[in-house]
Amino acid sequence: MIPVTKPFLPPKAEYDKYLEGIWERNWLTNNGPLVNELELRLKEYLDVNHLLFVSNGTIALQIAIKALELQGEIITTPFSYVATTSSIVWEGCTPVYVDILPDQLTIDPAKIEAAITPLTSAILATHVYGIPCDVEAIAEIAKKHKLKVIYDGAHAFGVKVKGKSIFDYGDISTCSFHATKVFHTIEGGGVFTKDPELLKKMAYLRNFGHDGFENFNGVGINAKNSEFHAAMGLVNIPYLPQILAKREEQCQLYRELLSDLNVSFPDNGNIEAYSHSYFPILFKNEDILLRTMKVLSEHGIGARRYFYPGLNTLDYTSGFTPLSDQTAARVLCLPLYHTLSAEEQRMISRLLLRVQNNPPVSVKG
Repeated sequence: MIPVTKPFLPPKAEYDKYLEGIWERNWLTNNGPLVNELELRLKEYLDVNHLLFVSNGTIALQIAIKALELQGEIITTPFSYVATTSSIVWEGCTPVYVDILPDQLTIDPAKIEAAITPLTSAILATHVYGIPCDVEAIAEIAKKHKLKVIYDGAHAFGVKVKGKSIFDYGDISTCSFHATKVFHTIEGGGVFTKDPELLKKMAYLRNFGHDGFENFNGVGINAKNSEFHAAMGLVNIPYLPQILAKREEQCQLYRELLSDLNVSFPDNGNIEAYSHSYFPILFKNEDILLRTMKVLSEHGIGARRYFYPGLNTLDYTSGFTPLSDQTAARVLCLPLYHTLSAEEQRMISRLLLRVQNNPPVSVKG
């Protein structure tokens, strides 16, 4: 079986060294020393001033919405993982969808302004597959209409725009450190902001609102993460150059092997420090995609329709976004992970070409 992804795991002995320290201290959670060390190391690696390590990327989005005290409508993208929308709804707000750009697949800034109403409080945009949104255009719109901006950067670890971390943009940015991500802490996530007062507010939100042992500052939640998760992150950080180089090499090989396949690729050219989080391909239509998935599955190869379905089609949402709908029906992410071999990539590519070169025979009555 070749899955669509596998978590990177460092040498177990390196992780065990951190576990020995956890056992000696008997400090398992509640802002332990490894959590603090991980936050410092990540700030250094990403070149950001402020971040908080939280339990997952979904709670990071919910904390961002809560910290900004958003109400009413939030303009967002239908082409993202469900957590982007469910977090909005979970926090009592209404998602309003605008369509996406045809090449980058990120939210189309030109369509945002027409969707703004007196009820609009923010824009929540996703850096799709790590491809950055047009952060400058979105910033201009937000400033003009006095809106807050949150970025879902679950796929954008390490990406830069004009020499700055992608997490430096917006009022708050979030990231996922889930096991399937380029950098992971098994389960985990981060919230980022340039505003120290906003960071302080989110720190209260992360820990029930605790302001000392007996005082509370507002309504909080339990979004803390443990020493065990922080330890995995600390072990993984030194391997990031190796992981990123391998993924870039694998993506380049896919492009070479699939040069004769009648598909297109999202535009990820000229992105600074691109992380190659996924390898998505866009078929001409859904029928070819479904036939391809069937053949891959028959050969024990996992591929994922990521993102499908469009979030505007959920049973608690609605919205007219034809380009996103068409894209969601045609996009497929191929296997991509650190230990995927070139031979396996060649086999996957041969199967894709086989489907293209052997179309189904049409039988006329």
